[in-house]
Amino acid sequence: MNSLHRVKILGRELQVRSTASRERVRQIEAYVNSTLAGIGASTKSDDLQVVAILALLNLAESYLELSWEMSESGAEDNEKLSRLIHDVEAALK
Repeated sequence: MNSLHRVKILGRELQVRSTASRERVRQIEAYVNSTLAGIGASTKSDDLQVVAILALLNLAESYLELSWEMSESGAEDNEKLSRLIHDVEAALK
């Protein structure tokens, strides 16, 4: 069930709907704010839009790396499982 949550990002309070728990939404809010603060501190730009874009790029990179790692790991697990099944079937013959 979607619940309404209030979050504050870049000094703006927003209402968002999410199926996540209140605690999970707070964790996400903290993570996003931490990412934005880190990028804001490391960039020379005072433009919040540039900071937000850089944060989105960093978050997208992190997400895609995790996604690729999980995909590769899943493929390796499938190969191992196939070999194991083959070995078990061969032993039963």
